[in-house]
Amino acid sequence: MSSIHPREASVPPPRLQNRAGLLLALFLTGFGTFLNLYETQPLLPRFRELFHASELRVSLTVTAPVLAVALMAPLIGLLADAIGRKRVIVTAMLGLSVPTLLAATSTSLNQLIFWRFLQGLSIPGIIAVAMAYISEESPRHAVGSTMSVYVTGTVVGGFLGRFVAGWIVSRWEWHAAFLVLGAASFAGGLVTWALLPASTRFVRQNNAAASLRSMRGHLRNPQLLATYFVGFNVLFSLVGAFTYVNFYLADKPFWLGPAALASVFGVYLIGAVVTPVAGRLLDRIGTRRGLVRAAAMAACGSLLTLIPSLPVVVAGLAMAASGAFACQSAASSHVGKAAQSARSSAAGLYVALYYLGGCAGSILPGFLWRQAGWAGCVVLIVAMQALTACVAFHFWKEEPRDTRACKAAQGGLESGV
Repeated sequence: MSSIHPREASVPPPRLQNRAGLLLALFLTGFGTFLNLYETQPLLPRFRELFHASELRVSLTVTAPVLAVALMAPLIGLLADAIGRKRVIVTAMLGLSVPTLLAATSTSLNQLIFWRFLQGLSIPGIIAVAMAYISEESPRHAVGSTMSVYVTGTVVGGFLGRFVAGWIVSRWEWHAAFLVLGAASFAGGLVTWALLPASTRFVRQNNAAASLRSMRGHLRNPQLLATYFVGFNVLFSLVGAFTYVNFYLADKPFWLGPAALASVFGVYLIGAVVTPVAGRLLDRIGTRRGLVRAAAMAACGSLLTLIPSLPVVVAGLAMAASGAFACQSAASSHVGKAAQSARSSAAGLYVALYYLGGCAGSILPGFLWRQAGWAGCVVLIVAMQALTACVAFHFWKEEPRDTRACKAAQGGLESGV
């Protein structure tokens, strides 16, 4: 162990002095990103009427940005490993506002889908790189709790994006929703630029060949492969549930309009409370056990939505969302633990598989919707949640409690605590 000068030991490192600003910046990063990703979900029944299109076709306004995220994430991970973290995050946040504003100019469903796809191309530069930033800059014992702050931002942003869009469309034309959210995204990018500290532990990958070798190493890492599979299933279930439940609630016996559908997404705010608690629990009991419990909670919530009572459906959605957010925290934290190097590219692969799961979740339940309605969607979603728990239980390695405590103490020494 290297010696520490007494004067140096008495002064907290800059990254600890700036921890409040760091946490606020990470919250805003998640908030600004997810303000836009799923904003069209409560508008799907309205789009079905305006564009005279099927449920599956209007759901492409959700599929398009999710697919773009999945395609772009590995490339962004390689880029961030080469040029740094903050530069990519801020550029992507500011760039996201451009297609969001341009989506307001759409005159057809195809044009809207196109701009939604371009929105998705910017998002991996925020999500994947923020995950790597957290894994590198946080003390090891605090990765879960720090990640939960970022995830909480995604939860609040995801709710407000849907709520604002639904509320605006209930009063004005849907184009106005994109103008408001695009302006908010630009403002969020500027604030993040000002608050997010520069990386202190970033190790640059000197060339593309080294980055590609790291990528091959990730694909040979059983821990990472299992985590990627878990991520795929987590977003499949979440997107599937919160896309097709809008059609379920817009039809009999509920007959909810855009504003009411947007209000249902208030269950996301419960996730904002649950997620920080889940982060601390993950630090204490480990990611594997935490994820299994969270997946069971999400499955029970999904089954509750089959009861044709609006309060019960909302309660079930709250359980499903909270369980999914806890699963997301567990899987995101596990990426940083399983990857030994080049964490941006590891996170980029995770984000790619995660959002491919979301893309599948916005499409595949649509075929069951035609045959069996909401009940068919729920059966598929619960099956995926059960598979998530099985994979994590059998393939994730959990550190013994005493080992985690030892590493937490070591992380405290390294951070100057």
